Amino acid sequence: MADFDLVAASLRADATDTHALAEALALRLEGALPAQTRVQRRAKRLLSRERVVRRMEVDLGDARYSLELDERGGARAVRAQEVRGIVLKNEPLAIDAWLDALARDLTVLAEASEQGRLALERLLV
Repeated sequence: MADFDLVAASLRADATDTHALAEALALRLEGALPAQTRVQRRAKRLLSRERVVRRMEVDLGDARYSLELDERGGARAVRAQEVRGIVLKNEPLAIDAWLDALARDLTVLAEASEQGRLALERLLV
């Protein structure tokens, strides 16, 4: 349980606002789980070279976590249950609940395999 608390605290460390949280989380997840993480970015302003996270998805076993941001700072967090590529259930969650569920599944992944443990270590550093 201590691992789960550590992961959850680490994911929330950058939660000053939704866009900052998404940027920090996207960087951490892309570094820790590159094969399971997809991040879509868009230009911050018209003709701007600066890009911000628009959407991210993380596949962890049968769960797919997605976070979609709008221009006004709103966010839509969803956990989908997927079996063999077919989504059985989409569950909208509050950001805190989404982070808790993501942290819990990351901890399970870390306990199940050496590759998962190494990814979790990269995420926490």
